[in-house]
Amino acid sequence: MSAPERIPPRSVTPAELLVHGELKVRGRIRDASNAALFCTVAHDGEEASCVYKPVAGERPLWDFPDGTLAQREVAAYEVAAATGWDLVPPTVLRDGPYGEGMCQLWIDVDPESADLLALVDAEEPEPGWKAIGFAEVGEGKTALLVHADDERLRRLAVLDAVINNADRKGGHLLPTADGRLYGIDHGVTFNVDNKLRTLLWGWAGQSLTGEAVEALKGLREALGGVLGARLAELITAAELDATRARVDALLTSGKHPEPSGEWPAIPWPPV
Repeated sequence: MSAPERIPPRSVTPAELLVHGELKVRGRIRDASNAALFCTVAHDGEEASCVYKPVAGERPLWDFPDGTLAQREVAAYEVAAATGWDLVPPTVLRDGPYGEGMCQLWIDVDPESADLLALVDAEEPEPGWKAIGFAEVGEGKTALLVHADDERLRRLAVLDAVINNADRKGGHLLPTADGRLYGIDHGVTFNVDNKLRTLLWGWAGQSLTGEAVEALKGLREALGGVLGARLAELITAAELDATRARVDALLTSGKHPEPSGEWPAIPWPPV
């Protein structure tokens, strides 16, 4: 008798793994502002590392409703996925050892990746870099804070403008060995008020790329359909309307936004 044919295991998508997998806490991420736990998740013969942020571990904020940061993280992922750029790791809302929370695929950073941010002793950035602004570096001295003139960062700047990201720091940028770039920590997003605070101001006032315009047109259509329905489960109706308005404003102006002057434009510390 011949041996039975071996049926290969069904491929599990990252989202399925995060939603249905058994979540085990392995440790705590100490430098996170809210409770963030390093975990493993296993399902259907596959396992991955992930970050789990329970709603119960969120610190209250004066300008965001309590207990909503996890939903905003998931909403940011949904918008990023709809652009086709996949700039945010797969992120879901699920129950866990400490209650409902955000669960996001862990991303291993490439330690050999080129620098994306720098402080330079100069008045103007060198070719390949974009100026953010001057920063105090001690003893009355200042240095120019710059970021790389990188198409991945430029896409992320567009995404941040759409989701109204109030905290885009350097530590939230995760370059990988395969050349991809991910952005993380999107809990303070989608506010109705303009709170865009980011290190990615290098293209402020410049024309959007053709790629960005097409992505925004796709978002506008998606927000009127499936994406809009999904976001309605995660953010308020007013916040969803404000998101649509930001997409429309970007398409109308055709330019990257500039600091409003109503809110600190650069997060500090920048990392």
